[in-house]
Parts: sequence; structure tokens; C-alpha cells
Amino acid sequence: MSSAPASAPRYPVHPRIRHLPDREHPGWWTWEIEEEDRFNWSIGRLLVRADGEGKARCRMFPGVRQSNLGEVVHGGAILTFIDMAMFAGGHLAGADIMHSVTLDLSAQFLSPGRLGVPLDATVELLRETKRLAFMRGLVVQQEALVASWSGTLRKGLQPR
Repeated sequence: MSSAPASAPRYPVHPRIRHLPDREHPGWWTWEIEEEDRFNWSIGRLLVRADGEGKARCRMFPGVRQSNLGEVVHGGAILTFIDMAMFAGGHLAGADIMHSVTLDLSAQFLSPGRLGVPLDATVELLRETKRLAFMRGLVVQQEALVASWSGTLRKGLQPR
């Protein structure tokens, strides 16, 4: 079985990411980093799916580990989620971004994210050049708008 959906982009997923159909959520695919000592692990479980031409959706499941002392999702966890969504969602939206870094990320927090309720990030690939990928999206939780964001990835950087 292929490790990417039939409608997936032509670019490969990073070799350290497990990208398989999720059994508990039909239509969603895992975006798992197996190395628990990496920062990416702090977000917990991450799922992704293509959502039309140039678009994708990512999902996280916020719990106490992603909370602040106000018992809502920590802003840093939301920013980390958005950053990861630019890569996972950007990939499913069709961008060639395997060896990229975040060049900029702007976010506006609009309402608190609740614990125990899935948090989704929409990803829209606005434009892709040889060296850059421009994206924007929203972070939503059920009917609530939690944040809006835009960001740019710098492509073509090989790992050391």
C-alpha cells in the first residue's frame, strides 16, 4: 500500500515521518515523528488530509500537555501546531517543501482553544516559487475561530 493518498502531491514525505491512513479517523493520514526527543513530539498526535486543490487540513488533539495555567491550549502550542501544519498541510496542498525552514509566521489569536476537543488548522498554499512557499489559514475548534495565520517557508535547505 502507498504511503500517500491517491490525490497526494508528487513530492515525497520526509523519511522520518510516518504517513499512513489513520484507522480511527477515515480520510485522515498520520503525520508522526517517531523520535520522542524531537520538539515536534510536544504537539502529540497530528493528522492531515488533503482538502481540495492547494488546500489541506491538519488536526491535533490538545490535552493537559499542551495547556497553560488557565486550563486552555497554550499559545505556544498553537503556534507550534501552525508551524507543523505549514509543513504537513503544505505538503498535502502540493508544495515541494521537504527540506525547508520557516521564514516567517504571523498569527492572530482570536479565542481560547479548549482542552479535549480536536483543533484543526486549515492550510491554503497561496503561491510557490523555486525557493519560497506562501501559505495562510485558520485554526478552528468545532464552530469557534481560535486563530488566523500566514507564513512563508524557505525551500531547498539540505539537513546537515
